[in-house]
Amino acid sequence: MHVPDGFINAPTSAATGVLAAGALAVSLKGARRELDERTAPLAGLVAAFIFAVQMLNFPVAAGTSGHLLGGALAAILVGPFTGVLSVSVVLLMQGILFADGGLTALGVNITDMAIVTTVVAYAVFRGLVKILPRTRRSVTVASFLAALLSVPAAAVAFTLIYAVGGTTDVSIGKVATAMIGVHVLIGLGEAVITALTVGAVIAVRPDLVYGARGLQQRLKLRVGGELVDAPATGPAPVPAAARSPRRLWITGLVTSLVLAGFVSFYASASPDGLEKVAADHGIDGTARQHASADSPLADYGVKDVDDARLSGGLAGVIGVGVTVAAGSAVFWAVRRRRAESTSPAA
Repeated sequence: MHVPDGFINAPTSAATGVLAAGALAVSLKGARRELDERTAPLAGLVAAFIFAVQMLNFPVAAGTSGHLLGGALAAILVGPFTGVLSVSVVLLMQGILFADGGLTALGVNITDMAIVTTVVAYAVFRGLVKILPRTRRSVTVASFLAALLSVPAAAVAFTLIYAVGGTTDVSIGKVATAMIGVHVLIGLGEAVITALTVGAVIAVRPDLVYGARGLQQRLKLRVGGELVDAPATGPAPVPAAARSPRRLWITGLVTSLVLAGFVSFYASASPDGLEKVAADHGIDGTARQHASADSPLADYGVKDVDDARLSGGLAGVIGVGVTVAAGSAVFWAVRRRRAESTSPAA
């Protein structure tokens, strides 16, 4: 769903850019409340993992593929504000280094793929965990449904943006039908990836999953034939090794490097949902050449490396490294601002 330059006219692109900038400013402020010394490194890792998994296009229909958008996954793991920032970091790296998603369309892409998916997914997720049993399994189920709905929501958002600023004379009804139809199928893949990832993290470190906070059930005691809450007790001491997210961080980084550097070679080569719809309805005729088309990493390959497997693998590894570095720098800076604002001197 990376929108290239030329699909959306300049005024609409500028308007979505202003909207995206405002949302990022709000997210920077909100992320200060979500991040602490344990979760700040995880947020950078989430951005790198999303980058890696987005390289793994999976087939969804004849001649069409899809890939993870990541808004639901990021919101549930690290919080909605931090989630918006995580996906935005990915989109920025993809646009600048890999010529994936237009630079003039960066506001459109952040609005659609970072803001809409994260807000919709987290709203659905929070609504579900309030009515489902307060268990870890419920978090996984809610993650699946939230991710499933977030993708067609992004398709609807693109359709609305295209209705306002599209540069071709294509029936909006046709665009909406095609976009929503294919992205419902892509949403199934998004839901499976999100649920599996959240389930894996919550199995080993539930304390690091933002969406699982506060879901512990109070112990019940039977008194006089009635169930009452047991007196609150302090949490059991946690070993220092278990408190550190280092093991999870290393495992996640290695997984991201393997996915981007090796598994991505076997991804579907079919056009993704937006590319397929654009080609079928003549929307891609207005696409302009990317400003970073001459980048050494354009199209997820390393320039002058002739072996396709090696070229794509190196590009994926570089992308993961750059994204985790950029994301970690942003989130540590946000975390530092929070520490400074809550210090006794402040």
